[in-house]
Amino acid sequence: MTNPTLRFQVDSRLATLLSQEYASSEKALKELVDNAWDADAENVSVSLPAPMSYAPIVIEDDGCGMTEEELRRHYLFIATDRRSRRGERTASKNRLIKGRKGIGKFAGLMAASIMTLETRARGRLCGFTLRLEDLARVEDIEQLDIAFRSEPCDAEQHGTTITLTGLHQKLAYPDANRLRQVLLQDYGRQDDFRLTVDGKQLDVDDVSGLFSESVRTLPAVGSVKLRFAISDGKNGLRQPGITLRVDGKSVGKPRFFGLDELDDFPPKLLRKLYGEVDADGLRDHITAGWDAPVENSELLKALEAHVQPILRAAFEQQYRQEMQLAQARLQKAIQARLAELPEHKRLFAERAIKKILDKYYGEPESKVEPMVFVLLEALERSDYRALLEHIADSRPRDIAAVADGLNDFGLVEMAWLVEQARARCIVLDQLERLIKAPDTSEAIMHKALEHHLWVFGPEYSLFSSNITLRRQVEEFLGKQYIGEKADQRPDLLLNENLNGEYLLIEFKKPAHALNHDNYVQGITYRHDLGKHISAPIKVLLIGGKRSPDFPTNNREADVNAMEFVQLIATARRQLQWLLRDVGRVLE
Repeated sequence: MTNPTLRFQVDSRLATLLSQEYASSEKALKELVDNAWDADAENVSVSLPAPMSYAPIVIEDDGCGMTEEELRRHYLFIATDRRSRRGERTASKNRLIKGRKGIGKFAGLMAASIMTLETRARGRLCGFTLRLEDLARVEDIEQLDIAFRSEPCDAEQHGTTITLTGLHQKLAYPDANRLRQVLLQDYGRQDDFRLTVDGKQLDVDDVSGLFSESVRTLPAVGSVKLRFAISDGKNGLRQPGITLRVDGKSVGKPRFFGLDELDDFPPKLLRKLYGEVDADGLRDHITAGWDAPVENSELLKALEAHVQPILRAAFEQQYRQEMQLAQARLQKAIQARLAELPEHKRLFAERAIKKILDKYYGEPESKVEPMVFVLLEALERSDYRALLEHIADSRPRDIAAVADGLNDFGLVEMAWLVEQARARCIVLDQLERLIKAPDTSEAIMHKALEHHLWVFGPEYSLFSSNITLRRQVEEFLGKQYIGEKADQRPDLLLNENLNGEYLLIEFKKPAHALNHDNYVQGITYRHDLGKHISAPIKVLLIGGKRSPDFPTNNREADVNAMEFVQLIATARRQLQWLLRDVGRVLE
């Protein structure tokens, strides 16, 4: 059965979202696998063609599938957040939803010119075909007619199959190994989601790098099968570590079996480790919720004593040369810095650096380099020297407190906060001078506050300017306020926050007292704009003070009024609190 009137429905975010591009064909195909995850599938297979062939790409899953009604109401509605309709998690397996933008359905068209979808649910098979050439013929995707078919099928069948044909010959064909690398980051540790690419199930050995496998019988523990890989990629893995499996089930989060507690092991290398260890002998040493092994278990300690040296030896095999090169780079950098110092400082620095390198021989570069470079900076710059003098004069417990604060927050972030707070104090000083000047107009205050919404407080600081919306509003205002109403045209700033709410700000000059007419004006603007904006609109009126007739009761929701003097005083107090709290950390 065909239905030529079936069409896409479009959300207002479409233009922005479709402008985003996938970095590779493999990442585009992952979007289609994400759809299978959201459909509570347990098995997904991806079949890729040989390069330069005319075979299709096929992605098949055994998820819940879609009925004809679901296709019409949800799948064909573009650029909507699925979570807003069905919640954060899937209905059957309680999985966290991955599809967020509503355009993943188009991902296959990055690699191919024709996409055919067939889905089975509740005894019906529904399907349609989407062609790039058809999209190119219409100016508006809502006008695209889709040949839709629906027919009976076995009631037990469920799932979706996507077939991509007419692959783009000018693009590199999707590579099975690269696709496995992409999929492994999200799905390599899922017990109830089995992924196969060209017939091979996603597994530990799909990590690009050194793969190792060993089986050994330990006293009391029994058979232990360790399979792991150490990535040779530049970046760390998204879910590094070794997963403990007992009776085929994953137990707790991936762990590093003590490598993360060794002082002489570079922490950055931990993010390159990926694997699993099967130890069924620990079944009586697992917590009731199956979320972790019992930490004081003697069997767990025996397992760690077995696994840790194997992992360390593999790291030394793969990264020994890199570590040696890193030390050579450090020596070269030190010599270049030393050459720029005056001779009397150079001799002192060489002796001090030699002591550091001798004491920390064999340590990773990441631990030695900061100590050496701080020493050199202290010889070159007075501000570093002043900081070290303060440290030298402090008590050990004070230094420990500062170290804990920096550990939790970070030196760069703390310095940035202080600089930002001081810069904002200057802005407040300038605003204070503006509100005291008798000739300051609404337009001047509008300009001064347009990029400083933080002044209004945390409730408004998350709003950000929406250029597309502003253009739409300007076009609307140009049509609405014409003729005699032109003088009543609002002087406003309209922004959007992360929750999709909008903020309409109406400025008055500092010498003006907000009155009942201003309140009516603000809510009138909201009513007019609400005809074109479906999301909630908050109203903020700002003036010099409030007249007695400004309404205090029975106001519409989300209408607030602020006085410039109180506004600046509150913002200044918050900055003072921030600087005081940072100062306490450093005391």
